Amino acid sequence: MDRMLFIAMSGAKEMMRAQAVNTNNLANASTNGFKADFEISQSRPVYGPGYADRVYATTSGTSANSTGVDFSAGSLISTGRDLDVAINGRGWIAVQAADGGEAYTRSGDLQIDNLGRLTTATGQVVLGNSGPITVPDHAKLKIAADGTITVQPLGQPVNTLAIVDRIKLVDPSLQQLHKGTDGLMYLTGKKPAPADAGVTLVSGTLESSNVKTISSMVRMIELARQYESYIKLMKTAKTNDEASAQMLTMR
Repeated sequence: MDRMLFIAMSGAKEMMRAQAVNTNNLANASTNGFKADFEISQSRPVYGPGYADRVYATTSGTSANSTGVDFSAGSLISTGRDLDVAINGRGWIAVQAADGGEAYTRSGDLQIDNLGRLTTATGQVVLGNSGPITVPDHAKLKIAADGTITVQPLGQPVNTLAIVDRIKLVDPSLQQLHKGTDGLMYLTGKKPAPADAGVTLVSGTLESSNVKTISSMVRMIELARQYESYIKLMKTAKTNDEASAQMLTMR
């Protein structure tokens, strides 16, 4: 009975974990630039203490594994806002992570905070050629396709333009990227990705989340039913165990 109970328990645990991943995806269905997570489980043999006489074959036991990321692009939505940008095709916008390092995002709903820094909607400072980008007071702002930020200074004629900085755009190998708990992408290893002139932006546009809402809702129902099946299996194991114990007490 313990083998049956372990298999049911490990399966139920994985279903709970998959439900958490799927729920997080649904919660971010309207988050600009969000990349959906995949839930991944892998079957493995499990050995008990002592002699290796209890092996749960790879077709039975399950164990947790790391989640994957769906890197497919979301839909482009035109907003007309000067600070809204979207990556055109492959690539990422470099931002400053909480630990001072470099992270990457495709969320292009940019803002200027009270210190004049260019940030994402969630507060990460956008990086340029020489570090964090600071935008001076201006009457008009434009972000070019190559990430160059140009402003018309306050009190200056319309034809007086000043280049502030250039947003750092990168295109590292997707195999080298992993998602952090903050939703940002990080490069495996300590060396930041170099700027890539081949990555371009579309101004006045945002990239939506790539979460497929209908598919995620259907997946939620599937996971709930699978979880219920494992719970029923655990109850069956308990019933069988009680019946076996009762038979042993009979004389």
